Amino acid sequence: MITKDIKYIGVNDHNVDLFEGQYIVPNGMAYNSYAIIDEKIAIMDTVDINFTHEWLDNLQNALDGRTPDYLVVQHMEPDHSANIMNFTKVYPEAKIVSSAKAFAMMKNFFGTDFPEKQIVVGEGDTLSLGRHTLTFVTAPMVHWPEVIVTYDSFDKVLFSADGFGKFGALDVEEDWACEARRYYIGIVGKYGDQVQRLLKKAAMLDIQTICPLHGPVLKENLGYYIDLYATWSGYQPEEEGIVIAYTSVYGNTKKAVLQLAEKLKQNGAPKVVVNDLARCDMAEAVEDAFRYSKIVLATTTYNAGIFPFMREFIDHLTERNFSNRTVAFVENGSWAPLAAKVMREMLAKSKNLNFAENSVKIMSALNDESLGQLDALAKELCTDYLAQQDSTANKNDMSALFKIGYGLYVVTSNDGKKDNGAIVNTVTQVTNTPNRIAVTINKANYSHHIIKQTGIMNINCLSTEAPFSVFEKFGFESGRNVDKFAECEPLRSDNGLVFLPRYINSFMSLKVEQYVDLETHGMFICSITESRVISQRETMTYTYYQENVKPKPETEGKKGFVCKICGYVYEGDTLPEDFICPLCKHGADDFEEIE
Repeated sequence: MITKDIKYIGVNDHNVDLFEGQYIVPNGMAYNSYAIIDEKIAIMDTVDINFTHEWLDNLQNALDGRTPDYLVVQHMEPDHSANIMNFTKVYPEAKIVSSAKAFAMMKNFFGTDFPEKQIVVGEGDTLSLGRHTLTFVTAPMVHWPEVIVTYDSFDKVLFSADGFGKFGALDVEEDWACEARRYYIGIVGKYGDQVQRLLKKAAMLDIQTICPLHGPVLKENLGYYIDLYATWSGYQPEEEGIVIAYTSVYGNTKKAVLQLAEKLKQNGAPKVVVNDLARCDMAEAVEDAFRYSKIVLATTTYNAGIFPFMREFIDHLTERNFSNRTVAFVENGSWAPLAAKVMREMLAKSKNLNFAENSVKIMSALNDESLGQLDALAKELCTDYLAQQDSTANKNDMSALFKIGYGLYVVTSNDGKKDNGAIVNTVTQVTNTPNRIAVTINKANYSHHIIKQTGIMNINCLSTEAPFSVFEKFGFESGRNVDKFAECEPLRSDNGLVFLPRYINSFMSLKVEQYVDLETHGMFICSITESRVISQRETMTYTYYQENVKPKPETEGKKGFVCKICGYVYEGDTLPEDFICPLCKHGADDFEEIE
């Protein structure tokens, strides 16, 4: 039982060996279906054709002698829709509720679109069952074009179709994230933009339970699952680490890869994962590539191209919009090495890839020159890791000052109980003898209050790889109400304050020497107590943020006002003076009329 009125009627499948004919599922699969028992009864989706009678038995037991009024079909993939016809034979009076595209697919699958039973729903349509009112939200290409998800406002349940699903039957204990990640990347991964749009719609709902069509019902710590989906669909690394994916014919490329892996560990890489593409589960290797922040592709030149397993691997990456990663190459060739050139060309359409300056060229076997190249590559890939560690960091690297521009920064502080962070865009070097930095912060910002009391702060210089989620976390919420570092293990500088483990190219620890009152804002004139350069990536400017990071608002055909900070659209002729953006919490002054 999910709630008092919502019952689980799905099934477990331990006979399936390959899901969708390609994904190994050692712990089987769950095909989820739900019954909402109210004055009227709605059944949420069916199950795979191999479990018709088990599902109908579960349904009959849940109904307790009653008959269903509606079958809601959210997704037409056969593992969820195969028993629509069987359902109509057992319950001929029930109506079928679905999208127009789904009914067209039903005709393809069953030879009929059930015209006498149809209730076609679209964005925002509702269906009342009594206490429960279902609201339908379109979710095209998550991951088929006909998909809808359904929100029950009474129990605050989101029926999420294939969203938030995972491999594995429900009667097996296993880590959610591992199999959910492999499921998402393999099946939904190509459609990150569509998932992002769905998450934006979901953010407007009060959701206390998520009921997916695969995997467990999610009730606790929903922010964890939603944040992971935001990371995956934004094609951002989930963890810092380096994946080495390789193929080797006679063992020489493998020998180089194993030496590189050891060098990376010695240089401070927090995680090194090695995948032999000829022998590992390809889906697991793809999952690792999307999980970690950096990847080394190592292969041989083969028929004037690259080894087939590497070609297949890169095809899997590019098909799923692989982006926002650092990529390095190791190539092997006895007479005309071409592998690095071919791999780079295959990745040409991928966005925001940072290619390592160093690469490794092996002529048949390792020699002194290629060993030196391995050393150089390992040091380059670990530059930021070395800078983050107290034992290896240069804490007086004044070239950190060169990272300051009209950029965007995260100011970190601590109120004595928890760490805080806020976005600012006014950081300036005002003198160089002695070095003084001016930081201007709005007095309404909680960070201003903290720094006025403590006299210290860290300035984290954001790089162009920073995703929108960074600005949501540090720019749209107050640290007085939210612990912005609750779900991570932050790194700390010598002054005890946090510096960001990712998405920055440098940071400076500052001590307040003077304060200037600017009425609405306060300017802190500071000395530098520590400065580190983390990477050579470009600083995030305000212009870059506006053009490349902030989501483009969906204003076409709409009349109203759009938030300049986050892109939220308020539809209406007049924007209330006291209106507060539900996403970023900024007021009416930060809205502009849609032209």
